[in-house]
Amino acid sequence: MMSEKPYRVLLYYFYNDIENAEDYADEHLQFCKDLGLKGRILIADEGINGTVSGTVEQTKSYMDYMENDERFKGIVFKIDEEEEHAFKKMHVRYRPELVTLRLEDDVNPLELTGNYLSPKEFYEAMKEENTVVIDARNDYEFDLGHFKGAIRPDIRNFRDLPDWVRENKEQLKGKKVLTYCTGGVRCEKFSGWLKREGFDDVSQLHGGIVTYGKDPEVKGELWDGKLYVFDQRISVPVNQVDPVIVGKDHFDGTPCERYVNCGNPECNKQILVSEENEHFYMRGCSDECRVHPRNRYIEEHQLTEEEVEEKLRKIEVRKAEKDNTQHA
Repeated sequence: MMSEKPYRVLLYYFYNDIENAEDYADEHLQFCKDLGLKGRILIADEGINGTVSGTVEQTKSYMDYMENDERFKGIVFKIDEEEEHAFKKMHVRYRPELVTLRLEDDVNPLELTGNYLSPKEFYEAMKEENTVVIDARNDYEFDLGHFKGAIRPDIRNFRDLPDWVRENKEQLKGKKVLTYCTGGVRCEKFSGWLKREGFDDVSQLHGGIVTYGKDPEVKGELWDGKLYVFDQRISVPVNQVDPVIVGKDHFDGTPCERYVNCGNPECNKQILVSEENEHFYMRGCSDECRVHPRNRYIEEHQLTEEEVEEKLRKIEVRKAEKDNTQHA
């Protein structure tokens, strides 16, 4: 099939033992640079997990190379067609784990993992009684988009998920547990950990949300919002049937799907915000971040002290108006 756009983004992972993984990471980086790819790849003793962008020809060469490597036989690539690169640089890094759970007793997905469900099977399973759907991603990913009725664990990092499950075990007890993540790599470990924790009926969305959104039968149905992705695109659509916006502007709660990082580099929290509110609040997620001496927004726009003071005055006026409205 001919590609309609000049670039592609590849998303993939593969669990398998890699000998001398640190050396392989260096070799792999050079290979990717020689091809002209850009992206972010993690290599661990337990496998590989990556997202790269490049031209159709470059990405085809990369896929051929990986598929012909005995260590990665059976690897599956999820492909998005794009107009340009989705990354600025090429990074390949060695990590102790492909996904950071930091368990005392690690889970090997090749030995223990949840049942795989195809998009259609997952779609049907979500509608069954006595089923709970756990989002295995971080809170800011969930806030942009998620499956209808999915549980939002209050976590900033994947490694916090086991503690959250233990604290909320009662609401999951005796249920059929479904879990999902972006491409599937986190669920491979998380679903196995759930089984080891004593949950008997555990299933995961095979291929993740990316595969679900492209499936010709379900077409992303029962997904609300957009999918957060870890590249310059920030978000991609999933639901081809009846898409809705679930993201809410950090400042006024209006529908929003635009993410930015807080202007304070020491905070750097990702917030959903309209372009108008980003400028009005100087990209500061809080009063403290707004007046932080290193606020990047102030620096980028070369605001004078007088201009900053004027903006802060207007913010206070708006806050007072809002308080008056609420108490009227």
